[in-house]
Amino acid sequence: MTEDDLAAHAHRTRDADAVLPEHEVRTALLDLLAEVGTVTATEAAARLGYSSGLCSFHLRQLARHGRIEEAPHRGGRARPWRLTRRDAASGTPEEEQFGNLARGLEDESWQRWLTQRDQAPVEWRNDEAFSAVAYLTPEEMSRVAEAIRRVLAPYQDREQRPLARPDGAHPVALIARLFPLLSETTGDGNSE
Repeated sequence: MTEDDLAAHAHRTRDADAVLPEHEVRTALLDLLAEVGTVTATEAAARLGYSSGLCSFHLRQLARHGRIEEAPHRGGRARPWRLTRRDAASGTPEEEQFGNLARGLEDESWQRWLTQRDQAPVEWRNDEAFSAVAYLTPEEMSRVAEAIRRVLAPYQDREQRPLARPDGAHPVALIARLFPLLSETTGDGNSE
């Protein structure tokens, strides 16, 4: 059977078998995506030691079953993939668990940094942690979030493309949480 035959067979049986069977390559790809965020078949092959064709096939299988999706990119032949992102506003228990897990990992990473920063190279021992409270309208809060995304955009493809990273670049946690501070008594956005 060719890859196309396998893909056609998988497509025909998708509804009958909604669960994608575990496979060593797919498991490795999902783990890699969870670690690095986005990856192309070529990048996955280089990291995992499989052929790019095999990685491409299994990435498409994962996409057909809704486990991953194509990540936004700037054209070209490269086709980056990422774990499926669902609308956070839907509030399903699975998404809430993921949000809680992500926040827990962020907090754990922060605590590890605080306890081990003296072991980091001297040039990396400072951090840029800060927080602020600002009185904003919902529209202004959206604009602030979009401004932060625009500032970070030039650096985000470095996660997908290790060769784009300058010498000395290391992963840095960038966490922004914009949310209204609700009054404990009224439940609204007024804290007065």
